[in-house]
Amino acid sequence: MTNLLHRLGRLAYRRRAAVLACWLALLAALGGAAAAYSGQVSEEYRVPGTEAQQTLDRIAGTLPEYANASGRVVVAAPHGERLDPRDVRPVVQAVGRVPDVAEAVDPFAARAVSPDGRIAIVQVVFDRRVDDLGEAPREAVRDAARASSGDLRVEFGGDAFMPAVEVGGAGEAIGVGVAVVVLLITFGSLVAAGLPLLSALAGVGAGMAGLYALTGPLEIISTAPVLALMIGMAVGIDYALFVLSRHRQNLAAGLDPEDAAALAVGTAGGAVVFAGATVVVALAGLAVAGVPFLTVMGLSAAGAVVVAVLAAVTLLPALLGFAGRAVTRFRVPGLRGGAPDGAGLGARWARLVVRRPVPVLLGGLALVGVLAVPAQDLRLGLPGAGSFPASTTARQADDLTAEGFGPGFNGPLIAVVDGGPDAARRAVAHISALPGVAAVLPPGASPDGRTAAVTVIPEHGPDTAATEDLVEAMRAEPGVAVTGTTAANIDVSRKLGDALPPFLAVITVISLALLTLAFRSVLVPLKAVAGFLLSVAASLGAVVAVYQWGWLAGLVPVNKVGPVASFLPILLIGVLFGLAMDYQVFLVSRMREEYAKGADARTAVVSGFAGGARVVTAAALIMIAVFGGFVASPDPIVQAMGFALAVGVAVDAFVVRMGLVPAAMALLGRAAWWFPRPLDRIVPRMDLEGADLEAADPEQARATPSAEYASRP
Repeated sequence: MTNLLHRLGRLAYRRRAAVLACWLALLAALGGAAAAYSGQVSEEYRVPGTEAQQTLDRIAGTLPEYANASGRVVVAAPHGERLDPRDVRPVVQAVGRVPDVAEAVDPFAARAVSPDGRIAIVQVVFDRRVDDLGEAPREAVRDAARASSGDLRVEFGGDAFMPAVEVGGAGEAIGVGVAVVVLLITFGSLVAAGLPLLSALAGVGAGMAGLYALTGPLEIISTAPVLALMIGMAVGIDYALFVLSRHRQNLAAGLDPEDAAALAVGTAGGAVVFAGATVVVALAGLAVAGVPFLTVMGLSAAGAVVVAVLAAVTLLPALLGFAGRAVTRFRVPGLRGGAPDGAGLGARWARLVVRRPVPVLLGGLALVGVLAVPAQDLRLGLPGAGSFPASTTARQADDLTAEGFGPGFNGPLIAVVDGGPDAARRAVAHISALPGVAAVLPPGASPDGRTAAVTVIPEHGPDTAATEDLVEAMRAEPGVAVTGTTAANIDVSRKLGDALPPFLAVITVISLALLTLAFRSVLVPLKAVAGFLLSVAASLGAVVAVYQWGWLAGLVPVNKVGPVASFLPILLIGVLFGLAMDYQVFLVSRMREEYAKGADARTAVVSGFAGGARVVTAAALIMIAVFGGFVASPDPIVQAMGFALAVGVAVDAFVVRMGLVPAAMALLGRAAWWFPRPLDRIVPRMDLEGADLEAADPEQARATPSAEYASRP
């Protein structure tokens, strides 16, 4: 693979104008496709096969008012006053005249007025499902209600008025800004810092345009573009950073720019391709869960990673061709771009770890263990409108509803009963007697009278364990099926929780196989997987502590504490696995490289770490900055995703890979590279260290860190 990448890097360098033209044409073509074919992203986290989804699909034709999109216009009088029916009626009439509204229910006729008379709920039923609704009918309802409300306060809640997930924002811009600062500190040159950004932006632009072009013909969940942007930007900068860093080392070793770029793509590019393939496999592996929206999220992010890898091994060497020897020009005063040849802080830390591996190992394990403790209390769910910022109308409608009617009105359940009026009456009597039921509304019947739907209002909020118990109790009644958004969220959470162990097992097996191919070792893959599991546990523990318990709420923006998004753990495992393997490959492959050249095991740890620590540190800081920027998003799911990934990368890079890994490698010594001869004969050679290049051209392969760093003071 290294020889192929070496030739590709040289070709891209020499044919840089053609490569750049191809990328510009690709961006233009994908941008045009996005403009022509993009559609609306889905806001429904549907899981086919669950009871709630099957029931909803079954009543779509016979009881459309229960299956179609619905929302609430919450009308409130000033504090201390009561609503007058004459003031509310214009709102009901105006909303009812909106073309796509099937029904707007008068709250006084439906007894949907709070006991103090201050708050009323106008139930709005549209004539189609949520995904088919579009933004125009929603906006028309908002305009009609506001124009006819007079001095009354109106807010909009329910499934139809959930805030859309936005891609891009101030937080993301700050994250990219931090990445720029890290690149400047790492390279000390404006040109060198700008090249990874150009490569990453081109990759992200192509990936996002391609994804949006698919939103028309395919159903893509709204969080998929956000995840693709998050992952694509982070790995795009990192992969280009790794290749560019190796290129500069090659220049410093005396190679001309073309040879330096070709060798960088052949060596660091090989690690990039392997690491990218690992991330893609992990993300595509999300399909194991059998949840369509999660599969779409995984494949979207995997596509962004593929484009980022292609940019790093084709577009970046072309840009290096345009830069030539000017890649180090326009230096920033006061920034040296790091100690030469890895002889800086990384080398000193590695020598310390090698001398004192046991304290480092125990200290790192203790820190990760403390962070992981809260994970034992992990509770899964899907955030509702109450988890959005207080400034959003959906959150204000949620708060007004809870204030006037109780929290259960924000998560109504729909019980569907077959068998005619008698069966419906028995079901109503049974449900009314259950603990945790606040109210049971009169049933609605299908035209043939064989199916009835009963709206049940729980006493507790939609994301509480008490409401989950109520759903189970309702389903225990023969002939009763339960659906609605709250029940669907409970079913999704349960299915994802059940899928977590097998997915983790699959990821573990895949990682062991890939790392065995990469390092031709038995113990190195086992150690790497153990470190990955520690990083996941620590990240989940931090998420529980902040978003479920409310710790550090003053420092981290937390709209409302509650259960963790049900797909976050499995998504975190998939994403963090791939990213963790990045650092494992880039650090340990350098150690393997030195060991393969004849250095003893401990010397290889120090020199390999010294050669890669600075660039891995920069890469980790960039990822943390990019992911951390999404913590400022108003969407509670995006918030938690960004936080979990930022913490996971921080723990994995700075505690596991830079502490536990070199300590364990020092303790294992030569045993770390033991590989049984039977396996050695059958396992293909990946050559991440560039041994094939050295055999073909020793002069070009000379530009690698030397083992002499281990002996420096």
